[in-house]
Amino acid sequence: MDNLIIAGKTYSSRLLVGTGKYKNFTETRAAIEASGAEIITVAIRRTNIGQNPDEPNLLDVLPPSKYTLLPNTAGCYTMDDAVRTLRLARELLDDHRLVKLEVLGDPNTLYPNMVETLKAAEILVKEGFDVMVYTSDDPIIAKQLEEIGCVAVMPLASLIGSGMGILNPWNLQIIIDNAKIPVLVDAGVGTASDAAIAMELGCDGVLTNTAIAVAKKPLLMASAMRKAVEGGREAFLAGRMAKKLYSASPSSPTSGIIASKST
Repeated sequence: MDNLIIAGKTYSSRLLVGTGKYKNFTETRAAIEASGAEIITVAIRRTNIGQNPDEPNLLDVLPPSKYTLLPNTAGCYTMDDAVRTLRLARELLDDHRLVKLEVLGDPNTLYPNMVETLKAAEILVKEGFDVMVYTSDDPIIAKQLEEIGCVAVMPLASLIGSGMGILNPWNLQIIIDNAKIPVLVDAGVGTASDAAIAMELGCDGVLTNTAIAVAKKPLLMASAMRKAVEGGREAFLAGRMAKKLYSASPSSPTSGIIASKST
């Protein structure tokens, strides 16, 4: 079995799914189940996981006993806010250490602020967090985050919620080739083929939320994403044929065939 290993824990699914933007918690649970995801992201600043006792609790429908929760810092624009948010998550989730760090640069593009991200990553790693980190597709930054001690780097494919797919496969490939920790595409996945392409490039996994949650049929899209990630991973492991320009190679035999009879 070809498993994903993050922070020493093994997962059979390489698809990670977010929990935002669904109509209600019932749809959230159904989509997560259809996706087969084992790691689910939770925006601490936007989702109740116990900090608001009088509101519905996401953990009642997606219990930590069944899923690995990945608290994230969505909505944070500074190092201080991100660090404070994840400390709160650790307290709410009984010393939970696996987290997703993201520090955004502006509310229009949601592009990551990498200066603040690097600072926050250093603090969180020193405090014992297992940090999976949302990053730009800059190979140098990705390597610096690895050297700080992050357990996974998560470069964007394109802007969060854009559905534009992988806009710069070359940078992504450089990150993959140089990383000694898992690389997971995060942000910009719009449909199943985007997830398959990421996996065929050699990504260790894909995280998506909007593509499933706002699809016309979220459960069906969740199932499609599951199959795309599995198929893309198998294609990567199989090793694709080389691309050749103007060098046809027939798939059927060229010898021993029945020759046409001239008249």
